[in-house]
Amino acid sequence: METMITNRVQLMGNLGKDPELREFEGGKKRVRFSLATTEHFSFGNGNSKEDTQWHQITAWGRSAEDVITQLKKGSRISLEGRLVHGSYETKEGQKRYYTEVVMNQFHVVERKAETVMA
Repeated sequence: METMITNRVQLMGNLGKDPELREFEGGKKRVRFSLATTEHFSFGNGNSKEDTQWHQITAWGRSAEDVITQLKKGSRISLEGRLVHGSYETKEGQKRYYTEVVMNQFHVVERKAETVMA
């Protein structure tokens, strides 16, 4: 029987900062970074608009190790993961909510080389 995937996110964008690694007891590793995605919209009157969204990405285990060795601020990647919502309480007792993408896999996207005229 095939498993149906009901929570799947695919993004392509650029890292906004260097990934941050945290190691836990027992050797478990987690990496977090921000990813910017940009869409371009054209209006019928010839005008256009650019919309950039920031996404918080978390990777665990082997994926986290791959991120640390292969990615840095500005890297362009394509990723797949799942959307996770959660909440926590601050030291002051305020409830905060967050949304993040827990990454399953990624691929570095090569930028198109600029044409050099000799």
